[in-house]
Amino acid sequence: QVQLVESGGGLVQAGGSLRLSCAASGRTSGRTFSNYVMGWFRQAPGKEREILARINPSGDSTSYGDSAKDRFTISRDNAGNTVYLQMNSLKLDDTAVYYCAAGTHWRIAPSAYAYWGQGTQVTVSS
Repeated sequence: QVQLVESGGGLVQAGGSLRLSCAASGRTSGRTFSNYVMGWFRQAPGKEREILARINPSGDSTSYGDSAKDRFTISRDNAGNTVYLQMNSLKLDDTAVYYCAAGTHWRIAPSAYAYWGQGTQVTVSS
């Protein structure tokens, strides 16, 4: 099993920044953290879970959802088993629970990711 633990959420004013972290532990079927595609998702009340960003196992390829383009940056530290999401210029609409996830395919659908963290709340205030 792969365990994922997010941190770094909290309350921030509109226009501010936050950096989310997701620490991974465990392994399954011979795979370790550095073998997984990692994604950041979020889900606001009454809305579907949406992908914000994904990063390939080596960290040299990234992709962003429309909500994250030009404001969020995903990165990973394979030696430290951690993936990050730097969020800048936060807006009220960014308020949601943020999740990291691990998968073995380069896909955007949440169903493609087998392992999930418990989520961290981000609240943006005016």
